[in-house]
Order: sequence, then structure tokens, then C-alpha cells
Amino acid sequence: MSEQNDIPEAAKRALAEAEERRKLREAELKAMPEELGGRDGPEPVRYGDWEKKGLAIDF
Repeated sequence: MSEQNDIPEAAKRALAEAEERRKLREAELKAMPEELGGRDGPEPVRYGDWEKKGLAIDF
């Protein structure tokens, strides 16, 4: 299956839907304001890092 024509119709629809979701997500990210004074590095919610120099800053 090296050519685009060899892909089943269901797969073509799935690829089109995935591309549409990617575009919507990119538009959402562009619309979000830049965070000021937040944590550097990994998300504190995901990794349990709730403090910065003894101050809770993520609430």
C-alpha cells in the first residue's frame, strides 16, 4: 500500500477527521494567552510539583 489510492475509504475518512482535529487544536492553542509567571518544565498537575520556593503558585 504505497499509494494513496490503495487506502480504504474508512481509512481516508479517519485521516481527514484526524487532520481536521489537528487544525482545530492548533487554532485553540494559538488563541490561548501566554502564561506569565508559571512553572518551567513539566506540568505540575501531571507530575505533582505543587510548590515553587515554598509558595503554591498553581492555584
